Amino acid sequence: MQYVISILGIFVVLFLAWLASFNRKKIKFKPIIMMIIIQILLSLLLLNTEFGSIIIKGIAAIFGTLLEFANEGVSFVFGGLANEGDSPFFLNVLLPIVFISALIGILQHLKILPFLMRGIGWLLSKVNGMGKLESYNAVASLMVGQSEVFITLKKQLGLLSNQRLYTLCASAMSTVSMSIVGAYMTMLEPKYIVTALVLNLFGGFIIASVINPYSIDPSEDILETQAHEKQSFFEMLGEYILDGFKVAIIVGAMLIGFIALMAGFNHVFELLFNLSFQTILGYLFAPIALIMGIPFSEAVSAGAIMATKLLTNEFVAMLDLSGGSYHFSERTMGILSVFLVSFANFSSIGIIVGAVKGLNEEKGNAVARFGLKLLYGATLVSILSSIIVSLVL
Repeated sequence: MQYVISILGIFVVLFLAWLASFNRKKIKFKPIIMMIIIQILLSLLLLNTEFGSIIIKGIAAIFGTLLEFANEGVSFVFGGLANEGDSPFFLNVLLPIVFISALIGILQHLKILPFLMRGIGWLLSKVNGMGKLESYNAVASLMVGQSEVFITLKKQLGLLSNQRLYTLCASAMSTVSMSIVGAYMTMLEPKYIVTALVLNLFGGFIIASVINPYSIDPSEDILETQAHEKQSFFEMLGEYILDGFKVAIIVGAMLIGFIALMAGFNHVFELLFNLSFQTILGYLFAPIALIMGIPFSEAVSAGAIMATKLLTNEFVAMLDLSGGSYHFSERTMGILSVFLVSFANFSSIGIIVGAVKGLNEEKGNAVARFGLKLLYGATLVSILSSIIVSLVL
């Protein structure tokens, strides 16, 4: 029965995307079907095979080692602030982002990242039926982040049609930056995070192909990226370290604000309706949880976490899932974990609009106009990835 629900869920997601399509007559179904099959095969490989387990363990070990290195720096600066046995979230989860950001800067400076982004993007373009620029952008968003990626495309932003711009922004919102993957791994199982990263990459193309179908003239499919201004190694390193620290501070500030607001809303709603705000949201999102393959008995609680992620951010929802009083089955934990690994939330609209507007005001205004549709599509990507995982768990 669970397979029937999951397959039905895939059709429901595609139908919801079709309802919002800019041009239903131009939808190309062959690459969409091919990418869904690839998603299923990759899920089976990563979650149900020994080879996949080795890959996951290897990636988790790498990030575990990197976090140990990061903690050396954190302990040197902030050692003694926490009591014996305490594990402050800001020190142990957020501040290591500074070190990961520095590593990304080094790989960028040595031209390793640009080479990987172009190579993987070229391979993807052979499968997804889209252009080299769209494929590069999806990979670059995963590696350098949803706002930083547009800096690399600065030369081409003003020349892009709004259709292509939508796809670029949708990819940026559907993925997550590698700089914070280590932070996620302290809260969720690494195997679900790695699986979500891969599935969302293809899911972004699938949903964009339905909502925003278009054809590209080969003569217009030119990938011309903007390199950073020439910097010395230590200038670059200082910039990326500070950028990482800014991200840690911003995420920390948002967590303080959102978690406090959520606690306040829960208290008020319990006084007025004898139900918490999150429980009410859970009932609203329960039907979505059901089509994702989550059992009826767990659908309301799962819906509450999904709504929390959409209204606040993925960190708040991950903390709620990993540290809350929920008693989910292993399968439900896997499905929810995959759903949470994306930037699909309301605050991301502002981040992407601000990033594009800072580079090209006209295009930034265009992104603002289809901001809600971006969020709608990115949320469908997360739902689709979760459904694919529910097929193999």
